[in-house]
Amino acid sequence: MILHINLTFLLAQRTILIIFALLTLSSCTNEQKKSNEVNLYSQRHYTVDEMQYEAFEQETGIKVNVIKANADELIERLKNEGSNSPADLFISVDAGKLQKASKLDLLQKISNDQINSNISDDLKDINGFWVPITYRARILVYSKDRVKAEQLSTYSSLTDDKWKNKILVRSSSNAYNQALLSSIVANKGVESATNWASSLVENFARDPKGNDRDQVKAIAAGQGDIAIVNSYYIGLLLSSEKEEELKAGKSVGVFFPNQAEGESGTHINISGIGLAKNSPNKENALKLIEFLTGESAQSRYVNTSFEYPVNPNVKPSDIVSNWGGFKRDKLDLNKLGIFRKKAIEIFDTSSWK
Repeated sequence: MILHINLTFLLAQRTILIIFALLTLSSCTNEQKKSNEVNLYSQRHYTVDEMQYEAFEQETGIKVNVIKANADELIERLKNEGSNSPADLFISVDAGKLQKASKLDLLQKISNDQINSNISDDLKDINGFWVPITYRARILVYSKDRVKAEQLSTYSSLTDDKWKNKILVRSSSNAYNQALLSSIVANKGVESATNWASSLVENFARDPKGNDRDQVKAIAAGQGDIAIVNSYYIGLLLSSEKEEELKAGKSVGVFFPNQAEGESGTHINISGIGLAKNSPNKENALKLIEFLTGESAQSRYVNTSFEYPVNPNVKPSDIVSNWGGFKRDKLDLNKLGIFRKKAIEIFDTSSWK
């Protein structure tokens, strides 16, 4: 009887050990699988991004899988997938969309000393849910033949009568314009923002159409004198191998509005990255964020896409540096999302198409 009990006990122990070993092996196998990849949901569509991911894969051996779509589609996908989402990171070209994702509880806070040290303090998310990887300024460009830089000053001054039929800008549905107006609402209030949008429409050279490049080309073609564009587009034009684009880039001067004492500074927005709440490969995701905010990747951004670096140890490209430094608006960039709905309402009532 005692022998039978001992044999039964030993067999049970052996079974438990086998099950434990299989579970451990399965866990190790899954961990090994996870450790070799990171999954991105990205709104960005720039050539430099592919270069970054290839460099990261070569350096770490971690494969980067990317799903591209617009920000709202990716946010909706994260919501629908819930805890089963394979996404590790969400990348947007607008702080407002990152704020939206965090408000919907789709992101988790990022806590990493190296990442934190890679980024200028005034560009960080005060709530810790996203990290900027680049930023751009919403600048004014003007015809070198028909406008003098000293005639320009602020975004508000674009409503002056002297600019009647001279302002070029893309549509109100564009996220960059929505972010700009959101910043005006945050800085100056709803009434001021409403008056600005309505008055600016009166100075349009044509109905809004095309992208930022098209606004610069329209200046070169004499269809308008001043355009509101993102800074990196000018870098892309000035480095283009296409004669038409190079000519357009050379035809305009760059002006940073709102620089005088007492003014808010030039509006900026970021491309940023959030850590998905249910990230299955969190360690790899943090490694990629650390890589993208590091000096090598930041240099690749500035010299390829002509965006501004978020790493204070990296300088802008030579093309961008030639424009000089500028005072940037220190507004909490989450407000670009908080005031987005109000900005869209103002656009709708201002006849800004």
